Amino acid sequence: MKRHQAGYIFESASHSFHLRYYDTAIVDGQPVRVQKSRLLCRKDEKHFSKKCKAVRLLAEDVMRTINVPAGGSDLSVVDFWEQTYLPFVKENKKPSTVTGYQQIWSQHLRAHFGKTTLREYKTAAASVFLGSLTKSQCRTTLAHVRSLMSGIFKTAVNRDLLTRNPIREVEILEKQRESADTQWYTLEEAENLISALVSRVDAQLVIALSFFAALRPSEIQGLQWNDFSIGTDGTGTISIRRAVVRRVVGTCKTPESVATFSLLPQIIVPLLLWKEQCVRVGLGTQSWLFENSKGGPADLREMVRRVMRPTCEKAGLVWKGLYAGRRGCATAIIGLTNNYASAQELLRHKNLNTTLQFYKKATQSALADGLKALGAAASPKA
Repeated sequence: MKRHQAGYIFESASHSFHLRYYDTAIVDGQPVRVQKSRLLCRKDEKHFSKKCKAVRLLAEDVMRTINVPAGGSDLSVVDFWEQTYLPFVKENKKPSTVTGYQQIWSQHLRAHFGKTTLREYKTAAASVFLGSLTKSQCRTTLAHVRSLMSGIFKTAVNRDLLTRNPIREVEILEKQRESADTQWYTLEEAENLISALVSRVDAQLVIALSFFAALRPSEIQGLQWNDFSIGTDGTGTISIRRAVVRRVVGTCKTPESVATFSLLPQIIVPLLLWKEQCVRVGLGTQSWLFENSKGGPADLREMVRRVMRPTCEKAGLVWKGLYAGRRGCATAIIGLTNNYASAQELLRHKNLNTTLQFYKKATQSALADGLKALGAAASPKA
């Protein structure tokens, strides 16, 4: 919290009374505590001494605007985050969103805001700060950082702690780096990775669910045994009902993400093998598909770190992350069927544009097929 100031009245050589106090200025994009002074009045019969009532009343009026200005707040941004904004997002946002916010806050914003109050923070400071991040961060990351900053101050405005959002008019003047293209697995790469994990059927099942069912990592962590139905004829279905992020059980990312669809043999085979292994070693098959030692949902990041990455590197394969399976699935389905709607339905996107913009990856075969078709259309008829 900002310290309450009384200010210091002094008389200048020009026989005027001035008020000295501290405020915050923006230097090189960072808030810096500086000493300032302001003329109160000329010395006259009414204002004859720095200790007289008339001069003291003028000083008090000025310091009221410095300490708690109209429409402002002496609450620091850090305190507002901890006391108000973070509890708000934990109650109203998905666990994955909260995790992302916390990462941005700890990595970029906490140190930047420091002891700055909500009132003191200026648009220019945000512009310089975001501009400094262009040297190390891509356009997408900058957008996420700016969005969180804006959300914090927007909430402060709506709670009547500020009169305006200083981030609203922020522009990043420096050139921004484009985001690197997200990675994806081809069908061959996914099959090679599954083969390399032959000694760990649980890891094979995770990769299969990622690629052949296009599940998000949070959805894989949220699977329970009763989400699967396997018939005597060897066919089966899977129901996506929940998501787990950092061991916090929650709802799926969107209402459209809740779905039931058929399973491919590439999933059913490792699923049944994993169930046999769980029964054999005394693990339960009534709750979580992947269970930790405390009986809760396992954190797949540990499996990635201890099993998948080392196995991948040892086999000379490129590890691209679990999400790469989901992107690869969409790309493979569109390439094989030329049916964009089927990929959209499997990915459970509300809008087809999301599927095309973020999940359909360009391939050399698609380019070759397109050029071949173009050439055939342009060729003269025999």
